[in-house]
Amino acid sequence: MQFLELAKKRFSVRDFQQKMVEEEKLKKILEAARVAPSAVNYQPWHFIVLTNERQRGAVSSTYKARWIRSAPVIIAACGDHSKSWKRGDGKDHLDIDVAIAVDHITLAAAELGLGTCWVCAFDVEKCRHILGLPDSFEVIALVPLGYPDEEGDTKRFVVARKKFEEIVHWGSYK
Repeated sequence: MQFLELAKKRFSVRDFQQKMVEEEKLKKILEAARVAPSAVNYQPWHFIVLTNERQRGAVSSTYKARWIRSAPVIIAACGDHSKSWKRGDGKDHLDIDVAIAVDHITLAAAELGLGTCWVCAFDVEKCRHILGLPDSFEVIALVPLGYPDEEGDTKRFVVARKKFEEIVHWGSYK
């Protein structure tokens, strides 16, 4: 599959089949995250894979929408602020590094016929506590993962995306 085709195939899944994801597929997806680029190659990420119903339920309680409970796997994408690169002006690149790795996860999952969704609107502190993370760690995103029980809207790139000319600027903004 060509990259652009894969990128267009991926969509936010909010309804999952009650079918467990094979360990081999999970390992391929996590390997895609492992090889993601990061600032100064610091790789400040950690991925907590939740397949146990009790653990998924506890982490799901940090997010208001109930659909997350249908996912047979939740990956908590975390980062360690004590290990992330900081730019000269102090900007911490942890969020960027973890986001790149999560994007690798979502695309690898789509390639394997699995679905994902980025979840960022959750109680970060409660989630950090449930997962037993050290103070320097932050949960950046939850990624529910499984076999989709819905299909993506194939026309969304025509109607739900800005036109090329609206977002691409050559040489300067003006």
